[in-house]
Amino acid sequence: MCERAESLGAFARLDCGLPRHLRELSLLMAARNWDAQYSWNAHVHHAIEAGIPEAAVKAIAERREAVFDEERDQAFYQFCREVLEEHFVCDATFARALGRSKGLVDAIGALGNLTMLGMRLNTFQVDLQAGAELPSPDVRGHGKAAPNC
Repeated sequence: MCERAESLGAFARLDCGLPRHLRELSLLMAARNWDAQYSWNAHVHHAIEAGIPEAAVKAIAERREAVFDEERDQAFYQFCREVLEEHFVCDATFARALGRSKGLVDAIGALGNLTMLGMRLNTFQVDLQAGAELPSPDVRGHGKAAPNC
């Protein structure tokens, strides 16, 4: 399973039809959605280097609305946000994203892959990298969502 998932992950991170900065944005959004701190820390600097504004990264980390200068990036962000948080995309958001972004199928594939990665990281309690800073102030390791058993 992990070998096949890694192949999909390599495609989503490196080869899909999305520009690099939108691939990195989708990764951060899925990582934050799943509180996958390891994944967040592994990619946050790549996202900023690829052109995601630091203020937008901070807003995503703090679960606030992120603002982008480019309408294309704002439309993509809203599309991903609705997919992750609402599980559906409203018609207006879909039309806005479709008109400004190529690769919405790849976006869904990337979000799905990164969701699966977040689920694996959390289930198997992959901790932060040594010396890494806590990226999300409301997440304190795996105890946040640990079931009462």
